[in-house]
Amino acid sequence: MKYHFLILLFCLLTIFSCKNEIHISTFGSFNAVTDLEKFSSVIDKFSLENIDNNNLRGEIINVCPKKGCWMNLKVNEDTVFVKFKDYGFFVPKTGVESKLVFISGNISKDTISVKRLRHYAEDAGKSSYEIEKIVKPEFKLSFLADGVAIKTN
Repeated sequence: MKYHFLILLFCLLTIFSCKNEIHISTFGSFNAVTDLEKFSSVIDKFSLENIDNNNLRGEIINVCPKKGCWMNLKVNEDTVFVKFKDYGFFVPKTGVESKLVFISGNISKDTISVKRLRHYAEDAGKSSYEIEKIVKPEFKLSFLADGVAIKTN
């Protein structure tokens, strides 16, 4: 009987000592103790005006290959263009595509000029032919992030 009790105790200790931790790499002023479950994966497009301190989660589509100074995210059915506040931090240029990311900052509807679109296309390594085809501005969801956390496991 004592033997069975010790085996049961050992099994219970083993089970309860295992933790399901999320490993993240943080950039900018991301608060690591923030409850990541509260980050939304849905954007309310009807209430984008004057919203501060947004928390979104999504999947990284691509990152600026030159410096890591911007990225595109898939948030539910939307694509969100993310820049980093005051260029105060950058994210890794490679190895983060398709990873889960948590961002905090401000979201807005934005008009991106032809000049800026061409700059981003150049950063992304597009050909001069593709860059010259950019002739009109785009309207996008933009996010100015002050903090980013990328799930690494």
